[in-house]
Amino acid sequence: MVAEKVFTQLRRGTLEYCVLALLQGEPRYGFELVKALGEVDGLVTTEGTIYPLLARLRREGLVETTWQESESGPPRRYYTSTADGSRALADFTADWERFRTSVDAILMKGKRR
Repeated sequence: MVAEKVFTQLRRGTLEYCVLALLQGEPRYGFELVKALGEVDGLVTTEGTIYPLLARLRREGLVETTWQESESGPPRRYYTSTADGSRALADFTADWERFRTSVDAILMKGKRR
């Protein structure tokens, strides 16, 4: 149960950067992001999580939106990363790599004992 809680916190803390990564160079609409995240083990999420996250990223200037006609229904709001969003992702990626390497080193020491 504790491991599940930790995993949930890790997912919550990294989800916005996973979304920014998915938006690099390719506009996507909300449900498309839900599907893409759902294809990755451990990142399954819902529209109820993604849309508020996208709204916050938009308010913070990390994504911008455009409306596009849809062949199968009403127009869709597409999200694209801004320059600030790309910088935030780059900063997170550098921090994540350093953090992951440090945690891996400690976990490996524990296995050797």
